[in-house]
Amino acid sequence: MPQKRTVIRGGTVIDVEAGTALPATDVLVEGEHIVAVGPGLDARGAEIIDAADRMVLPGFVDVHRHAWQAALRATAIDVDLQTYLERILGQFGPRFSAAHIGTATLAGALECLDAGVTTLMDFSHALHSPAHTDAATDALEDSGIRAVFGYGFPMYGERDFADVRRIRSIRLADDAARVTMALAPVGPSFTPIDVVREDWALADELGLRLTFHVSSGPVATRPVTTLRDHGLLREGSLYIHGSSLDDDELKLIASSGGHAGSTPAAEAQLTGGEPVIGRLRRAGVVTGLGVDAVTSVAGDMFSTMRAALVGSQIADKEPLTALDVLRMATLDGATALGLGDRTGSITPGKQADVVLLRADDLNLLAADDAAGAVVSSAHAGNVDTVLVAGRVVKTGGRLARTDLDAVTAATREVAAAVRG
Repeated sequence: MPQKRTVIRGGTVIDVEAGTALPATDVLVEGEHIVAVGPGLDARGAEIIDAADRMVLPGFVDVHRHAWQAALRATAIDVDLQTYLERILGQFGPRFSAAHIGTATLAGALECLDAGVTTLMDFSHALHSPAHTDAATDALEDSGIRAVFGYGFPMYGERDFADVRRIRSIRLADDAARVTMALAPVGPSFTPIDVVREDWALADELGLRLTFHVSSGPVATRPVTTLRDHGLLREGSLYIHGSSLDDDELKLIASSGGHAGSTPAAEAQLTGGEPVIGRLRRAGVVTGLGVDAVTSVAGDMFSTMRAALVGSQIADKEPLTALDVLRMATLDGATALGLGDRTGSITPGKQADVVLLRADDLNLLAADDAAGAVVSSAHAGNVDTVLVAGRVVKTGGRLARTDLDAVTAATREVAAAVRG
């Protein structure tokens, strides 16, 4: 059966790999994949998406978000990290039933799509039963987003290895699927090395990448060195935050083939540490961006990119450029998740994860530098059209679902129930 053909016609295509913007350029999609990029492409038999007065860019990649916290929005504003942990993970997290987790994760994933985030690392760490795990993964599948389900162990709870093995073997065994899996343990900064060794052995057994929060202490003050000394460094591991690590620790991440995820808005809000992105890049660590927690910060990548840009301008002698930041929010994020071969740029052969922004909106009108305008001026309200693997999930500025009112009502009910 012939694959569906779609032509995104005549937009300004932002090439994050070459660092250029291509005016009046088409993108040809067949099935799930981009097959050609250029002017005047053959559109016979294709559905046309008119991209005149549109910026066309790869979908954003969020390398670290707790999607279930969509039902806890703005519950940890103006608090420090310890208060956040006690309130969100200690107080509210255990109140989430499996149904609550499913509803909140769906709302969080749809929030991503609505704002042009097409790939999400969902660090899901309120899984208190197999039913919670099923509900979370069902929600990611239902949403239409590309996701890595980070099976997280509750900071205040037990580690259910049997459930990790079950979901890996039954639900998330295909690493080429739209929804895949990683292991998201608590990690060496916060748990004893014997616990870390068991968690890493589970990841090795199941062929899972690792992602975990990292800082200098309270358990291991040099956590990356601790992993090295115990033979636990793994290529492809994704280290989250790391603001308090010294430069030697960051260089060790790079030399081991690890990657990093920075959540600059949340890091500034909750920890107040010096921005780490510039040091990570100077150390040679591929670094993606994440929102982290909508309990404390905005849930869109535009706000996150601006936090990254401003933080670098404050902290770094040679600050990041807008194009650097856009690349971090797309291709570098995809690479950090091990997905750089399938998403993160508008490149023939990759899956068609594409976002169209309305360049004729007043806040983007007459932009001279398209990439610079995306980072400095755009917001989620400019997102007109979103494709994931060639499928249109947002069009005309609205998500292509008929159940949004029901999702909204259900999320409000969850918020009321868990906040008490």
